[in-house]
Amino acid sequence: MEERAPDQPTRPGLRLLDGRFYADDPHPHFTWMRRHAPVYWDAEGGVWGIARYADVVRVSRDPETFCSRQGSRPDSPPLASMINLDDPAHLRRRSLVNRGFTPRRVAAHEPWLRTLCGELLDRALARGRFDFVRDVAAPLPMRVIGELLGIAPEDHDRLLGWSDAMLEATSASAGPEAALSAARAFAEYAEYHRQVVADRRARGAGEDLMSVLVRAEIDGERLDDDALLQESLLILVGGDETTRHVISGGMHQLLLHPEQLEALLAERARIPRAVEEMLRWTTPIQNMARTATREVELGEQRIRPGDRLLLLYPSANRDEAVFERPFEFDIAREPNDHLAFGHGAHFCLGASLARLELRVLFEELAARRPRLALAAGAPLRWRASNFITGLESLPVEVRGG
Repeated sequence: MEERAPDQPTRPGLRLLDGRFYADDPHPHFTWMRRHAPVYWDAEGGVWGIARYADVVRVSRDPETFCSRQGSRPDSPPLASMINLDDPAHLRRRSLVNRGFTPRRVAAHEPWLRTLCGELLDRALARGRFDFVRDVAAPLPMRVIGELLGIAPEDHDRLLGWSDAMLEATSASAGPEAALSAARAFAEYAEYHRQVVADRRARGAGEDLMSVLVRAEIDGERLDDDALLQESLLILVGGDETTRHVISGGMHQLLLHPEQLEALLAERARIPRAVEEMLRWTTPIQNMARTATREVELGEQRIRPGDRLLLLYPSANRDEAVFERPFEFDIAREPNDHLAFGHGAHFCLGASLARLELRVLFEELAARRPRLALAAGAPLRWRASNFITGLESLPVEVRGG
């Protein structure tokens, strides 16, 4: 690999494309990067790691210098999705998809969402001991996305299976079988999606997101079948996996800080601010890639045209220059200008939906005020991926009295 930063210090174990790096607590490495090499050349991966909040924001705000069209993932070819586009093509595509995420459309789902959260919590709490990921955090966002897309409820579990299989292929431990499973899941989802699109075109009307996407038009442009597939897949995986891990990661921290859990359950007004701290703390998307279009200096390093940069959102969200006591989980934190949803033109379209899911779930938990604790003797499992990470299990028990 061609040398890029001959004078920078190096750190053993700092491997930015290795999924195990993110599962094994990368924050000691990120802290070192922010102090000693905030724009760090990872020679093995052939990428620059951008560790400081200010630099992540700068890159995100300058798509002319740091483009998305070469792909948002550092280790795979770009798909035909808006996440891999720059303006004006990105803005046109985003405007079409955004019609399904207007505040009115998102808010309209709250009564149904509140009922769903109550049902999931009641079933889980009745068991006395349950897995918070399997029983609450995983099914909730997938059912929300399924409802939003207008997918039949009996098919929601299939969506969850497809999403899990495709994300599992990004795991550090994934082998040939996982890759085959992911390819099979993509093919099955693509065929299912084709049938759904055909149905929406035949029926014409409909207020679900898939119907909106099928008929959306700006300046004569509509989404073709491939674009519809890629954007629905982005919504499916992005809306499921990220929210799932914020729910489970947030719950984990509350269980580790029982005084904060009790305060949140006792006073629902604390929940919106607590949601923001859960987002900052978990930051499930580990990074997104940008490609330099010209020579530029960043963090005292010379970036060349064609160089790939990784925006390290978890590092930015623990930046001591922005957040007081960044390594303390604090549901009362204010201000909290985290980057869990990204920044700039590619700010997450589903941010308002994710916030709604989190708020309503914890409001329903507060309405029940159970005494919860981590189940004794049950080890936690984390997904080892260089893209989206989080808890894969969270055993919880309900205490009596």
